[in-house]
Amino acid sequence: MTPEELVDQMSIQCDALRLLMQKQTTHLADFGRRLRQIVQQLRKNIEVRDTEYAQEFNQFVHELRDTLDKREPVWTELRAQIRQMPDKCWTGDLALSAKGLNSRAKVLSRACDEFGTEYDLFCKDYKSFTAAKLNVWLLTSCQADITNLTGKIVFLAREISRKTDQHRSPYAK
Repeated sequence: MTPEELVDQMSIQCDALRLLMQKQTTHLADFGRRLRQIVQQLRKNIEVRDTEYAQEFNQFVHELRDTLDKREPVWTELRAQIRQMPDKCWTGDLALSAKGLNSRAKVLSRACDEFGTEYDLFCKDYKSFTAAKLNVWLLTSCQADITNLTGKIVFLAREISRKTDQHRSPYAK
């Protein structure tokens, strides 16, 4: 792949991951809201109405894990190809695309931060909940993987942007 194709592919993957994370954040927020209701019902000795919660939550977490596992090889391959490119390949004419990629990576990072915030809120409510077996350990694993991957993407996008800026002609700066 050429550097331009790599930047375009990485931009496409950033957007796809951002959309996925926004969707998963919404689902996790819904599970957090439902968990708060269940905890309140248990505290007040009211019969829990949401009987499918544990099953649905565990299914959500397993699907999230599968989705992340399917996307990991794509990111690993992209990062490996980008790292193999010599610095001279990152020409100044890619500067605009690289800045766009950097911007997309930052937006992805914000989406992943929102997921992390929902995860923290969920864990705060979960620590007092022992009525059902939830695979929170798997959610924790997913959140850690998302955070690590996002950090790598943001770093790589920043590096590409820096390299293309270095190769711009002096009159363009």
